[in-house]
Amino acid sequence: MSRRPFRGRLREILLNIAAAGGAVCILAVICALLFNISLIMFKTGSMSPGIPAGSLAVVREIPAREINTGDVVTVDRPGKLPITHRVQTVEPADGSARTITMKGDANTEADPAPYVVEKVRLVLWSVPGLAQPLSAAANPVVLGATTIAVSGLVTWVLWPRNPRRRRSGQHVAA
Repeated sequence: MSRRPFRGRLREILLNIAAAGGAVCILAVICALLFNISLIMFKTGSMSPGIPAGSLAVVREIPAREINTGDVVTVDRPGKLPITHRVQTVEPADGSARTITMKGDANTEADPAPYVVEKVRLVLWSVPGLAQPLSAAANPVVLGATTIAVSGLVTWVLWPRNPRRRRSGQHVAA
């Protein structure tokens, strides 16, 4: 029984890892588009200890009519960064809009003014400490290096082999 050389097994393992990574990325994009899912990063600790500064959260856009007291939501603010806090109260407003008051878990006081919203982004779950690595990965130098590395891997894996080599690694006499 012949054993596949180490380099052949390594190529196969690396190609499988790259294929799995690509499949995960494709599924993530499809889910994001179909379910209005995106990522947000927490720069402050206003939601600590549940969501500390530096956390990465997965959020889903929902209509205001689905907001409940106790939900952690992200609200867009004109001319300012979005804010993510826990909903304290929900009251009807014009049409499908709702007026909500919010407060950060680590804050002693509620946000100064209520928000009138037609849609918000509901925090589904979060992971502490992932915001900084994700931000670093979005750096153009890192993206370029990753592209070159993956291109090199694919080229190495798919490069034509010498068909005149025997399985034992010796050349066939001409």
